[in-house]
Amino acid sequence: MAYIGSQPTVGNFQACDAITTSATTTFNLLVGGVAISPQSAQHCLVSLNGVLQAPISSYTISGSTIIFAAALTTDDVIDFITVLGDVLDLGVPSDDTVGAAQIKADLISGTTALAAEPADTDEFLVSDAGVLKRIDYSLIKGSPNTPAFEAKRTGRQTVSDNTHTKLAAGTEVFDSDGTYDHSTNYRFTPAVAGKYFIYGSIGLGANDNSALGTGSISIYKNGSAYQTFHNDYSSNSLNLNWVHIHATIDLDADDYVELYGNVNTSASNPFFEGINSNVYQSTFGGYKIVT
Repeated sequence: MAYIGSQPTVGNFQACDAITTSATTTFNLLVGGVAISPQSAQHCLVSLNGVLQAPISSYTISGSTIIFAAALTTDDVIDFITVLGDVLDLGVPSDDTVGAAQIKADLISGTTALAAEPADTDEFLVSDAGVLKRIDYSLIKGSPNTPAFEAKRTGRQTVSDNTHTKLAAGTEVFDSDGTYDHSTNYRFTPAVAGKYFIYGSIGLGANDNSALGTGSISIYKNGSAYQTFHNDYSSNSLNLNWVHIHATIDLDADDYVELYGNVNTSASNPFFEGINSNVYQSTFGGYKIVT
């Protein structure tokens, strides 16, 4: 920092060199033979003939000289002059001099820790190419992965043979924003544009063993198949197979997605199984991907 006039003395106390008195009021102040300029008379401790002197009334300071109110004699003794650093300014520590011992142990503790997500205007320190800068939390937090939902089918759903049929998943596991219709259309309309991860599983079934032929599961977007998984089960000698699907889809706020299945069987009464041995369950879900 630049100063008008002399730069203030900061840091440790400094004892001035011994002074030989004479019949004058003004004496030079030296430390180690080098002139020193106290910031003011109040920044000095002066002992004359064993008595501490009062600043201003007994002496003043001008640059690197002390001026006594009355001329001294050769018999007077200046016991000591101690120059004090600026008590209002501790100065700047030298590079690499502040260690762990100088930092208060509980500077960051339970009393200052956040108990909830930071506010958007809370600030963090970041190093930008070695330069410390501050940044608002709102600029780094990312968007939440909501809306999010999951719904399941608790009972068996009878379907028509070889017909693409929507899974009527009517029991919500969760629905963060109320954007899944679990009672009428069984569809998810996000209301917030973004990239979404959509997933589903259906138990494709037929009433008789070995009757299950082919089957498929599809994610529909706005009434049309977006992604389909198809398989041939005719060689499995089973009447129930669980199929799974997932996709990452860009959705506008008013787009909607649904889950469809198709059972092609030689037997009557094909179905979507709701739950099997409390392990597998026909499920439809999705969530917004954090960006």
